[in-house]
Amino acid sequence: MTLDRRGLVLLVLLTVAWGVNWPVMKLGVAHFPPLAFRLLCMAGGVVALGLALRLRGESLRLPRRDWGPVLRLALPNMVIWHLFAICAVKLLSSGRAAILGYTMPIWAVLWGLLLFRERLAAPAWAGIACALSGIALLLSGELATLTGSPAGTLLMLLAAAGWGYGTQLMKRSTLALPVGVLTFWMLVCTLPFLLAGTLLLESGWRLPDAVEWAAIAYNAVVVFAYCHLVWFSLARSLPPAVSSLSVMFIPVVGVFSGMWMLGEQPHWQDYAAVALMLAALASVLLVPLLGTRR
Repeated sequence: MTLDRRGLVLLVLLTVAWGVNWPVMKLGVAHFPPLAFRLLCMAGGVVALGLALRLRGESLRLPRRDWGPVLRLALPNMVIWHLFAICAVKLLSSGRAAILGYTMPIWAVLWGLLLFRERLAAPAWAGIACALSGIALLLSGELATLTGSPAGTLLMLLAAAGWGYGTQLMKRSTLALPVGVLTFWMLVCTLPFLLAGTLLLESGWRLPDAVEWAAIAYNAVVVFAYCHLVWFSLARSLPPAVSSLSVMFIPVVGVFSGMWMLGEQPHWQDYAAVALMLAALASVLLVPLLGTRR
């Protein structure tokens, strides 16, 4: 598996685009109902991703027998992740939300241990300890300030835990669908849940303003269509260590882009949590890969 110059450029753009999306989402939900915002983003994303797949010549046909398995994959990977994460972004700084959201690989390891009896190597246990320490730091920072939001932290952790469980299910899935087509239909399955959530839990609906429309367009076109398709095309040729590093740098980009775009001022807990999360992700994602090369 190799990474040429073009692939490296695409990977850097992908990492930056996903990291910058955290403050973009924060801008989008600052004065707009978060579930309604996510509903509009995802509806636009379904259209953009569907058009992109069709332009690539892929069929969007979903056999009837696959509807049940697709829905079961969509519930943790899309429904839980998107519903809880966007509500958490409303309550947290974008950088802090990004740090917590990308604890997902740690949750995937824990679900593998608890539900699927996977064995954990020593580096994975060290990673879990680092991640828990980082989470504790962030929670202490929220509890210590009057403007803090422990509820936002817990919502983001629930979102990451759901995504981690979904990752385990994806790993064990026997569906023969192309990954892009599977993603398209998982997004379609998520739309009714977002619609029900915004109708039941939110009020004060209105048309988005210019900034909110820009955030919606960014999510629909850049995140849901471009980033997904680039990631799928690179995943087959990326060295595992390189893709892991990309995942690790997304929350770092989220923290610093939040400082640049929103004027957020991270506390020492945020910087310490970034370091601890990077150590945790490295132990879970990189150390096992390096060990197999010996």
